[in-house]
Amino acid sequence: MSADTAAQTPAEASRGGALSRDLTASIVVFLVALPLCMGIAIASGVPAEKGLITGIIGGIVVGALAGSPLQVSGPAAGLAVIVFEIVQKHGIGMLGPLLVLAGLIQLAAGALKLGQWFRAISPAVVHGMLAGIGLLIVAGQVHVMLGDSPGPHGLRNLLAIPEAFFSLSPVTLGLAEQAFLVGAVTIGAMVGWEKIRPAKLKLIPGALLGVLAGTLVAAAFGLDVKKIVVPESIIAAIDVPTAANFARLAEPALLVTALAIAFIASAETLLSAAAVDRMHDGPRTKYNKELFAQGVGNMLCGAAGALPMTGVIVRSSANVQAGAATRRSAILHGLWLLAFVALLPMLLRQVPSAALAGVLVVTGWRLVSLQHVRHLFERYGLLPAAIWAATFVGVVATDLLTGVLIGMALTLLELVPHLRSMRLSIAERAGDGAEREVSLEGAATFVQLPRITKALEAIPDGGRLRLDTQRLSCLDHTCAEVIDEWLKAKRRAGTKVEVSPGPFAARLAGAT
Repeated sequence: MSADTAAQTPAEASRGGALSRDLTASIVVFLVALPLCMGIAIASGVPAEKGLITGIIGGIVVGALAGSPLQVSGPAAGLAVIVFEIVQKHGIGMLGPLLVLAGLIQLAAGALKLGQWFRAISPAVVHGMLAGIGLLIVAGQVHVMLGDSPGPHGLRNLLAIPEAFFSLSPVTLGLAEQAFLVGAVTIGAMVGWEKIRPAKLKLIPGALLGVLAGTLVAAAFGLDVKKIVVPESIIAAIDVPTAANFARLAEPALLVTALAIAFIASAETLLSAAAVDRMHDGPRTKYNKELFAQGVGNMLCGAAGALPMTGVIVRSSANVQAGAATRRSAILHGLWLLAFVALLPMLLRQVPSAALAGVLVVTGWRLVSLQHVRHLFERYGLLPAAIWAATFVGVVATDLLTGVLIGMALTLLELVPHLRSMRLSIAERAGDGAEREVSLEGAATFVQLPRITKALEAIPDGGRLRLDTQRLSCLDHTCAEVIDEWLKAKRRAGTKVEVSPGPFAARLAGAT
């Protein structure tokens, strides 16, 4: 052992190990983010470079300010549908001003400490919304895989899929058939790799290999397929909004659209942050700080004329699984994106649009997860499952905002039986040594969720903890999900948890 190594303190060794883990994780996240940033931009009806700009800002700026230490921010599939509608109705020039206003709304929400209220949004509404978005992405990108462009109406795209497939010729290799071949190879490589990849190569993302496979097939066989367009300079891709476009924000319809972007982006970000917290044992998310960071990021994206951003679960989970230790990994992934786009744009121009469409078909299909609605039905009954279904159908049949509002309106039905008694009492008692008891009495509904989370998260880890729910008259599925995850986090932190028997104990899997 050298003198330098021997003189290294444990803290220095820990910092060196964390930096090494962050560096490795940042490369993995960069490889996951590169095709997704471009693909989500294409699905949103804008040039690919706008997704890359959002990824760069999400990594470097939001990564430095974030309240969620291991979450990664960037363009999200969950907003692709609403951005596509904005571009179709109002033109791409209005995207920037709308994002600046949405970012200001997020800044205000963070300053007013409204972060916890976004957690009160029903999981049934959120997952129903994501499932609807996923189906619409699949419906639109299947047409791109067939060499066509998606229409402005998601339901029509969905209904037109059978006819589009029947128009393929089994004997000739026309434009549609060539594009479909590239897309199918991309999907096959992506899904196949994720099923058979050896443990030593688990960090190589399937999306990247799928795009490589589709690109190589197109090049090897000289296929006449549409490729993405990327400017020579990333600076040239910045499109600063004009004063005339900002003046249009006075229109009521555009104000509502900006509010919808802020609401959906914030909800998706904070729910993603909560999911990321469940993946690791490090510092927990500071929700209001995260809202502030997202607001800054979306304002910068708006100033650059790029896509909106959220915290994104696919890139965030890749970050955690790759061993990230701090927010440096997110910042570094943004730097890698910037370096790649600045130095090697010619490589991006070789990527067929159908290959990115294939990645998004898989991504969208995974959002249409019936596992969530099955979980809601089996643990909480028919009403939460019906809320999921109504939100899903509303998003697909009408639009994103209408579907979410339908789901949230139905959520209010859970309050009807308890309107006469909505009070909730939360009491904490310290016992002998490190023992604590928390008792809940009354109606634990999503209306009370900010109070509940504030009280529960103030309880330190370690020792013994008893949660008394015997005097609860109601525990809705939104509160049950949050309390359940809190119990699981306490167990992971070494706290010995006991939950008193009662009518709602079965809803708390973390109790066992």
